[in-house]
Amino acid sequence: MLSGAWKHFRTITRHKYLVMKGCFAVGLYKQGLTHDLSKYSPTEFLVGARYFQGDRSPNNAEREEKGYSAAWLHHKGRNRHHYEYWIDYSTDNVPGGMAPVEMPPRYVAEMLMDRIAASKVYRGSRYTDADPLEYFLSAKEPPVMHERTRELLLKLLTMLAQEGEEKTFRWVRTQLLGRKR
Repeated sequence: MLSGAWKHFRTITRHKYLVMKGCFAVGLYKQGLTHDLSKYSPTEFLVGARYFQGDRSPNNAEREEKGYSAAWLHHKGRNRHHYEYWIDYSTDNVPGGMAPVEMPPRYVAEMLMDRIAASKVYRGSRYTDADPLEYFLSAKEPPVMHERTRELLLKLLTMLAQEGEEKTFRWVRTQLLGRKR
């Protein structure tokens, strides 16, 4: 387990660093510094060390073994850059009583950085700016995400795939977040 713990620590720290760089590039300094701190908590870290594989999230392996991932349930409830955080009871008459809530733009921007960083970590030298979009489009089921949040994320992932990081980050910083720098 020590080997898995060290490898998991390196993986989540590299991921956190890449998200921080992206967040800083668009002016989200606090979010860049605090991104995914819960991954270092025992609830999430020990699962990551135990199920570490290096090419995908350890939460998937925990889910395959147990039928759920306690680490993921802990993580999504503490990190606003995950669309799953933004699901609440609905006041409308919707099936199941739960409905997605539109995410604030700053968290959509952090979600973009999270997806880019995850793709870079897991794809390594094979990474291209199209990878985060391809991953999003490859989902078996459409995510339970507010329609405007989905449209914005798809717009950003498509822009990244077609125009690259520099132009996408500039648009996020100036147009989405309204920052000057």
